[in-house]
Amino acid sequence: MIDILITSMFHQNLVLTSFLGICTFLAVSERFETAVGLGLAITVVQTITVPINQLIYTGLLVEGAWDWLGLPQVDLTYLKLVAFIGVIAAMVQILEMGLDRFAPWLYRALGVFLPLITVNCAVLGGSLFMVERQYNLTESIVFGFGSGAGWALAIIAFAAIRERLKYSDMPDGLQGLGGAFIIAGLMSLGFSALAGVGP
Repeated sequence: MIDILITSMFHQNLVLTSFLGICTFLAVSERFETAVGLGLAITVVQTITVPINQLIYTGLLVEGAWDWLGLPQVDLTYLKLVAFIGVIAAMVQILEMGLDRFAPWLYRALGVFLPLITVNCAVLGGSLFMVERQYNLTESIVFGFGSGAGWALAIIAFAAIRERLKYSDMPDGLQGLGGAFIIAGLMSLGFSALAGVGP
C-alpha cells in the first residue's frame, strides 16, 4: 500500500508524468490560495470516486458480475466510461453544493473551474488507471488518495513558484505561460527522478 501511495504521488504523478489535467493545472495556478483549494477538491473527488468506480466496475460491469442472476456471459465493460463519468459528475455536484454552503470564498475563487473537475482528464484518468492496474478496493482507496494528493502537491508547488516569479526579472518572452511551461517541465523532471524512491 505504501508503494502504491508513493508511486501515485510522485513518479506516476497524474499531471507531471502523465500530463493529465494540465489545462486546469496551468489556469488555476496563478494564485496560491486557489491552487490549494482546487488541490484539496481534486484529492477529495479522487479519494471517493476511484473506489466507488472500482466497486461499480467489479460488481456490475465485468463479465461474470451478473452470475447471481443467471447471466454469467453478460459483459458491460464497454459502459465503464459512462459509469465513471456519471459517478464523477455526481461527486463534483455534491462537492460544489458543499463548498457553496460551507466555504463560499473558495466556491467563488474556484469559479468555473469547480464544475470543470467533472471533465478534468486527471480525475477520469485515475479511475481508468485503477481498471488497467486491476486494483482491489483497498488499493483503489490508497491510489485514489495518492493520485489526488500528488496532483494537489504538484499544483500547490507550481502556484508557489509562479507567485515568486511575479517579482523576478524575467525576459518578456518568458513571462506568463512561456515561463510556466518551463517550470512545469522542470518539475516533471524532478518528480520523474523519484522513480526509485519507495519500498
